Amino acid sequence: MSNALPSEGMDMVSRQLLRQLKDILGSDGLLSDPADLVGYAGDAAGGLPEVLPDVVVLPTQTEQISRILTLASAHRVPVYPRGAGTNLSGGVVPLEGGIVLCTVRMDRIRRLDPVDMYAVVEPGVVIEDLNRRAGEHGLLYPPDPGSVATATMGGSVAEGSGGLRGLKYGVTRDYVLGLEVVLADGRVVRVGGRTIKNVTGYDLVRLFVGSEGTLGVITEITVRLIPAPEASATFLATFDDLGRAGRAVADIVGAGVLPATLEIMDDYTLACVEEHAALGLPTDAAALLLIEVDGPRETVEIEAATVEEVCARAGARSVQRARDRAERDRLWAARRAALPALARRRPVTILEDITVPRSKVAEMLTFIREIAARYGLEIGTFGHAGDGNLHPTILVDEIDDRVEAAVRALVGRALALGGTLSGEHGIGMAKAPFLVEELGREGVALTSTIKRALDPLNILNPGKFPGRWRG
Repeated sequence: MSNALPSEGMDMVSRQLLRQLKDILGSDGLLSDPADLVGYAGDAAGGLPEVLPDVVVLPTQTEQISRILTLASAHRVPVYPRGAGTNLSGGVVPLEGGIVLCTVRMDRIRRLDPVDMYAVVEPGVVIEDLNRRAGEHGLLYPPDPGSVATATMGGSVAEGSGGLRGLKYGVTRDYVLGLEVVLADGRVVRVGGRTIKNVTGYDLVRLFVGSEGTLGVITEITVRLIPAPEASATFLATFDDLGRAGRAVADIVGAGVLPATLEIMDDYTLACVEEHAALGLPTDAAALLLIEVDGPRETVEIEAATVEEVCARAGARSVQRARDRAERDRLWAARRAALPALARRRPVTILEDITVPRSKVAEMLTFIREIAARYGLEIGTFGHAGDGNLHPTILVDEIDDRVEAAVRALVGRALALGGTLSGEHGIGMAKAPFLVEELGREGVALTSTIKRALDPLNILNPGKFPGRWRG
């Protein structure tokens, strides 16, 4: 973060505006010292520029955000909504300076209804904290990103995040029932509600989910909860061939089992995780699958037997079942350690987020290996193989032509296989150059039309999609 650059539009926040912001927030709700601004210059994405904002505001209520955006609109100052900064696509980098609006202090769970099974939360609530509270009532909020212990609900909704449970339970957009949003001009709107069924008008909830702070600032979220599963079984399946591991993914689902989680790590990632965390993983394997089935106890035992049988038939060297909660937690700690472990290897970490149909996972894994060899790059791959969401992670000392060529090749192959350039990390800066390749010119033009309708002055997260694409 110490290499963060001043923005081209530095000093966009006048002394007058600074005073007005301080009147709204008080001195403790505003940061303007350069030393304090450094931590808001970027996010968790690697290889992308970091830019200092002019000021950071830390509101605690919707009314403050409304007044901030009214002022920003009047002064035509850019505003960059931000949560905990765990975003992985450069989505919160304040490219043009201005105001970073951080919602982490809005961290109350306003309501949790165990009968109607929903929760109403502020955007700064940490996902793990919501699940801890829901668990007291035997309930679960399924979206489970790798950064679940630090990621906030607002950021997760704005990014449309996924996670480890996506195969069986879906992703964030599948659980958001209603939103309160402050628009670019300061108006406060409510969309959706608290019911599972709601087809009144356009689906404005889904418009804002995944909009990455470009259409409004999310200030309240209503999400549905589900009963927590009665039982679960967790397996570690080890393979001596990466392609066989990929084919086993499709075979498991083809056998009628829909695991709660079905994750993959290749040999390079395994070696990094073991070096980083010393969890006793089989580093001589070409790949491993982490598989968890859950549900009623009898169903879990039937599905567990099927998983073991299918993995053995697919050529697994071994299939081990976690014996207790401690062993299960150790296995999932290994999976969550994948990115931090890889990031320790080189100064720059380029984390991709390509997603392909499940039947194409084996082909995509093989292609990733070919690209690593073709360009002489270190690439470790892990991800949510059950829903085709792979994270090939390029590790380099600095970004060069090889990296750019490799990324373009990976995105191109994913699209050619019927996939998408981003399964859960969003577009932000990192994916914006490829947007037209997936949406087409007309799709990008339609996206731009929506953006202009809700933010005609382009003050919300400017410089991100849909404005940064090469066509």
